[in-house]
Amino acid sequence: MEKKLKFIISGGGTGGHIYPAIAIANELKYRFHDAEFLFVGAKDKMEMQKVPQAGYDIKGLWISGIQRKISLQNLLFPFKLSSSLWKSYRIIKKFKPDVVIGTGGFASGAVLKVASMLGIPTLIQEQNSFPGITNKLLAKKANAICVAYEGLEKFFPKEKIKITGNPVRQDLLNSDDKRLEALTYFELDSTKRTLLVLGGSLGARRINQLIAQEIDFLLELGVQIIWQCGKLYFEEYNHFNTKENVHVFAFIDKMDFAYAAADVIISRSGASSVSELCIVGKPTLFIPSPNVSEDHQTKNAQAILNKKGAILLKEKDLDTDFKNIFADLISNDEKQAKLSKKIHKLALPNATNEIVDEIEKLL
Repeated sequence: MEKKLKFIISGGGTGGHIYPAIAIANELKYRFHDAEFLFVGAKDKMEMQKVPQAGYDIKGLWISGIQRKISLQNLLFPFKLSSSLWKSYRIIKKFKPDVVIGTGGFASGAVLKVASMLGIPTLIQEQNSFPGITNKLLAKKANAICVAYEGLEKFFPKEKIKITGNPVRQDLLNSDDKRLEALTYFELDSTKRTLLVLGGSLGARRINQLIAQEIDFLLELGVQIIWQCGKLYFEEYNHFNTKENVHVFAFIDKMDFAYAAADVIISRSGASSVSELCIVGKPTLFIPSPNVSEDHQTKNAQAILNKKGAILLKEKDLDTDFKNIFADLISNDEKQAKLSKKIHKLALPNATNEIVDEIEKLL
């Protein structure tokens, strides 16, 4: 009788680490129907809800990153790290995985470190154009590293790198075919341009402030707005729903419809968002978060900008430059078409399959 395959998948902290992990698990499950899966995350992070919602078991570690400012959290870090390594060891010994997969976040650091010490094959999926410290430390011992950008041999051993792209939701692949359905779903006017505003899975304070501040300017340009402000900010911005042509959401469930309805997009540049936007192929204005580790959002957006596939505007320049840049973009059809074409060229729509092909090689 063939032995059941077992996989541990670890990643979390943000949607950008969790959704790729779930996409990889789903594809493995499709290929190996009776395989067993266990996710490992950080105890108080969003993966503890999102992973069970997707139908998988998860165990939580007591772990968090080092804060940039001096804080009590940092004094606890050595204790959290040793606790996480010990718990990871117990989880791996008990579950006996065939392969351990890490999609980023501090929990995945502990799990992959222990797995490689125990001689279990490990695969890293790095979403960003500039890797986080965890993955850089793990790279020497990992068996394979799947990346979404060129030029990562600066950080990882070249022979282990495979450019696959980031896993994205499959329903985005033909989002344009759904345009009419999407306009009806959001109750939009088909004669107006639609602006889609996205701040990432947790919302983005500065982008929300910008849209609130410039809402009359935007409406005067004749656009209608789908605005995902994030659940942390919904109460603060919900009142804009009373304005004509403004639709504010805490969270958009049907992202394929949101992308299909959009003519122009304003977005953060987390790795998953960038990968999705390449597939969607709409003109995009990136406003990177400056508050993420190693400023990787700016580097992700810059990688697209270098190929002339998007516009990049830093938070510090919003007050002086936003109006001119946006007015120029929304009124210039030729510019929109060029940006669409260039960003779409960078899409890697088969990422999940190619990552799972690499996992199969490790078996």
